[in-house]
Amino acid sequence: MSANAGMGIIVGMAESSIEASVLSTGTLAAWFATPLGAYLQSREQAYFDHTLADIFGFQALQIGLPENPFLRSSRITTRCSVDLEEPAQVLADPHWLPFAENSTDLIVLPHVLEFTDEPHQLLREIYRVMRPEGQLLIAGFNPFSLFGAKRYFGREQAMPWNGNFITLYRLKDWLALLGFEVAGGRLDCYVPPFKQEKWLKRFNFFEKAGDRWWPVAGGVYFLRATKRVLGMRVITPTWARRVRKKALAPVARQARELLTEPAE
Repeated sequence: MSANAGMGIIVGMAESSIEASVLSTGTLAAWFATPLGAYLQSREQAYFDHTLADIFGFQALQIGLPENPFLRSSRITTRCSVDLEEPAQVLADPHWLPFAENSTDLIVLPHVLEFTDEPHQLLREIYRVMRPEGQLLIAGFNPFSLFGAKRYFGREQAMPWNGNFITLYRLKDWLALLGFEVAGGRLDCYVPPFKQEKWLKRFNFFEKAGDRWWPVAGGVYFLRATKRVLGMRVITPTWARRVRKKALAPVARQARELLTEPAE
């Protein structure tokens, strides 16, 4: 990056910080209504729309941010949002979910772990209600990014800069200890965290450049994990076993023929 480009980032962030904040409340949902929040929300929605299209089941939950319908592209018919306040469809403490054990196939967790004092309890509760082989999708702020730099070196104490940004490797450790297996993920939003829309558009080229040159420095990360249960055997339908046997039969016959053919 050139020195002029670096100075442009610093000047742009300085000008942005001088302007009055658009936040009317201290909630994360209100921050998502700002230009920077709306930019991030659109990129996160695109990720969830793409990822949820191939996840199936009977029940799906979105914990937190009920104002943003991240489950809208899910093919699971029974889906609802959970939070302490409306417009959530289920009003409950996410640390003590009102659902039975092994009852949920998919849970989306957008920026909840950063703003709870008990992230371990929240993940334990998610593990409890999730079915074996169920899917967990997490969106979180990356502390090793320009978003993280603003959080640590900035002077703002409003959302989301007052959250506890969790490193990706630490989150993976937590999930592994509970019994989750990380199945995929990615980083996104490499643009500097400007408040003004004009600066966001001016530095939009950072998205392609960042994904290529500094892929670990995205402002947010997405993580997809699967609940694994030790000693569990997934029983496939009878028709699937029959198809598999038919597919393997010719291979077995060919192997026997090769073994029984007389040597020339």
